Amino acid sequence: MSAVTQRRRRLSGWLFVSPWLLGLIVLFVYPFIASFLWSFTEYDLLTSPRYVGADHYQRIAQEIASGEGFGKALVNTVYFAAVSVPMSIIMAISLAVMLNWKVRGQAIFRTLFYLPSMVPIVASSILWLWLLDPRDGMVNGVIGFFYEVPPLWFQGIQEAISLDTPLQFGSKDGLVMMSLWGVGNFMLIYLAAIGDIEPSLYHAAELDGAGVWQKFRHITLPMLSPIIFFNLILGIIQSVQAFTQVYIVSEGTGQPAEASLMISLQLFLSAFRDLEMGYASAVAWVLFALLGLATWGLFRTSKNWVHYRGVRM
Repeated sequence: MSAVTQRRRRLSGWLFVSPWLLGLIVLFVYPFIASFLWSFTEYDLLTSPRYVGADHYQRIAQEIASGEGFGKALVNTVYFAAVSVPMSIIMAISLAVMLNWKVRGQAIFRTLFYLPSMVPIVASSILWLWLLDPRDGMVNGVIGFFYEVPPLWFQGIQEAISLDTPLQFGSKDGLVMMSLWGVGNFMLIYLAAIGDIEPSLYHAAELDGAGVWQKFRHITLPMLSPIIFFNLILGIIQSVQAFTQVYIVSEGTGQPAEASLMISLQLFLSAFRDLEMGYASAVAWVLFALLGLATWGLFRTSKNWVHYRGVRM
């Protein structure tokens, strides 16, 4: 092959891949670098950026200490992630195990439980606004038969886990319920993983006298641990980045009393309402660092509980 032919082939290859490279540079690399540089500047999108050093990061540290601004959003986000992610994993595994039972209409049940995850997030958010309406909502209509004071849901600031009074659910609890609505995606992954477990493992356990719970605990869960690990990391990232449903239920304000103000919404409001692009960039990088730290911690602990085909990693 001549040198001219080789150069033509290389040029053709670069031309074919150039649209992807252009998109990568313009839509990912440039914003990534620009946001880091802007985090050290005062920038309102209308005038040139002005260097202010680490002022925005110091402001974030002060807000975390005082529990205002970013500190309030961080607490709300941690609450949402700490409740919604474990509950979604538990619910998805439970549904997958039940939908793996050999019963009549199995395919229909699988379809019904998966369908909600296909509903667009805007439509499902509006649906849940109606379902959890404190006065006319269907959920409170049912609760009202058993409890005298129904929850306020998206109009309340309560947190079910931190209150002694039962059923005093607030905005973040409503968002948790909305997140469980779309658990069908995770359920489908667990269902496929359960179908991949060797039946001989269960037969051997039955010969040793293992019951249903023992087989689930010592066979199903260990064999599902890689999938649980994957969904745990993915769920944390998705819960921290949740924006659309938060924006819709709070009408883009994080109200009432900033009870539904998540980091993603606070970043958006700082950038496009308050025109504090420098501060918003700093928030984005702090969020990136927190997610990186959480992911690193999960990988460090995974060797103690994640198993791959009987081998502990």
